[in-house]
Amino acid sequence: MSAIPDATREASSQTDAALLRIEALNVDFGPQRVVHDLNLALRAGEKYALVGESGSGKTVTALAILRLLQGATVRGRVLFQGQDLASMPERRLRGVRGRDIAMIFQEPMSALNPLQPVGQQIAESLELHEALSRKAAWARAVALLERMGIADSARRAQSYPHQLSGGQRQRAMIAMALACKPRLLLADEPTTALDMSVRAQILALLDELQREEGLAVMLISHDLHLVRGFAQRVGVMQQGRLVEQGATAEVFAHAQHPYTQALLASLPQRDVEPLSPQAPVVLQVERVSVAYAQGGSWLRRRLHTVVDQVSLELRAGETLGLVGESGCGKTSLAMALLGLQPMGEGRVSLAGVELAGLGSRGWRAARRKIQVVFQDPFSSLSPRRNVEQIVAEGLNIHEPALDQAACRVRVVDTLRDMGLDASILPRFPHEFSGGQRQRIALARALVLRPSVLVLDEPTSALDISVQQQILRLLIRLQREQGLAYLFITHDMAVIGAMAHRIAVMREGSILETGEALALLRHPQQPYTRQLVHAAGVTG
Repeated sequence: MSAIPDATREASSQTDAALLRIEALNVDFGPQRVVHDLNLALRAGEKYALVGESGSGKTVTALAILRLLQGATVRGRVLFQGQDLASMPERRLRGVRGRDIAMIFQEPMSALNPLQPVGQQIAESLELHEALSRKAAWARAVALLERMGIADSARRAQSYPHQLSGGQRQRAMIAMALACKPRLLLADEPTTALDMSVRAQILALLDELQREEGLAVMLISHDLHLVRGFAQRVGVMQQGRLVEQGATAEVFAHAQHPYTQALLASLPQRDVEPLSPQAPVVLQVERVSVAYAQGGSWLRRRLHTVVDQVSLELRAGETLGLVGESGCGKTSLAMALLGLQPMGEGRVSLAGVELAGLGSRGWRAARRKIQVVFQDPFSSLSPRRNVEQIVAEGLNIHEPALDQAACRVRVVDTLRDMGLDASILPRFPHEFSGGQRQRIALARALVLRPSVLVLDEPTSALDISVQQQILRLLIRLQREQGLAYLFITHDMAVIGAMAHRIAVMREGSILETGEALALLRHPQQPYTRQLVHAAGVTG
């Protein structure tokens, strides 16, 4: 293990064996430097992880390797198999991208083409780089999706990105990246949207490819559990600087830098107060079903049921964790509760008021009481609005009597609770990291002070230390305001820290429900036991 400035010596000592070597990399956006004199080396077939808080420069470093940064000044050398990518002509570099070096982006909805089926996007890469026929490329694309663990891959290959769940989109991105069997894979949070069991499958697949193909992987992640089990070496970034790197086991056991020590100490801690027996029911869900039209002619559309006769209740001050694999219907159920997806049948009552049949005015009043934080903050935040406009939008609609000064005070106070300050008010979503965007999305929901908050993977884009801050914030707000949370996630550790009760969903139905600690310690269903085992959580 070494701490900077020893990292420069380590990189230099591996010059001859390095597949990728970065020397004195500096990245500036205008007057602001976001990566400072970074040096690292990656050997062929090596699994290297780059960890650190959101905004520390991890993703910028990966994008700089392939010269995908816009509006940035990049200095230094990026040597791949002895060739300097930093000075390589763009035409030659296009041949390297995708074929020799592939990248899995953090937010698949923004990286995938919304106008093409995912199978076609994978096949297109194979036709371009592997010179396969259209038929052969399509067959390979379907096989890749199947290998990624996507059920009914031939049908899913014909789906557009918006028709897939977040986890399915992420797996399609991984399939696209691996299609041409690259020498180096830059994986920016590749398992963020995946449930624990599929995460284990993907990591096992990357291990297999690394052994069979000599694939080198640079993994960018805030998930220290994942890094511990996957990477051979790890580098820790703080504020654009590589502060520590070395063998993973050594860094985890004997971290030298205070920042690394703080990261390793930032694991979710359970802090849940017992729910009052007198707590009123604020959300009642009775036998709700949701189906999507799929295939057939416009006169005779087939229906595919994704939520089947689900019943739940949520009390004031309670957190109900809804867990299950990607595609099991969790988000579809949430969209139905919010009135954003039609229900096939069933009833939903909010604070005793049945939502079915409400007019636009009634739904507007209801939406102030039930807010949502979506899984993908990039697609849910308007790119044309700055932070102040985004967070204040709900106040302008639901509290029009607030003057501009009072509205700004409320916005700034809410952002401060998220760990953000007033200096970001004029900035736009694309100027932030994924974790920062997620905190802005959370501020937008909480600024209205709702009674029910639907949290769809609210911490999936956050590093561990910020995740801990957000969880503590959610717990404090719940205690102060009696908030009820429907917490949708695949992260069993987070649910174990937050939830009063857990409901396990599979293939559209609730398989098992119980008090959180009891369910984690003694799951009754084999599927639940599989989820708990994959997460390494015992309650």
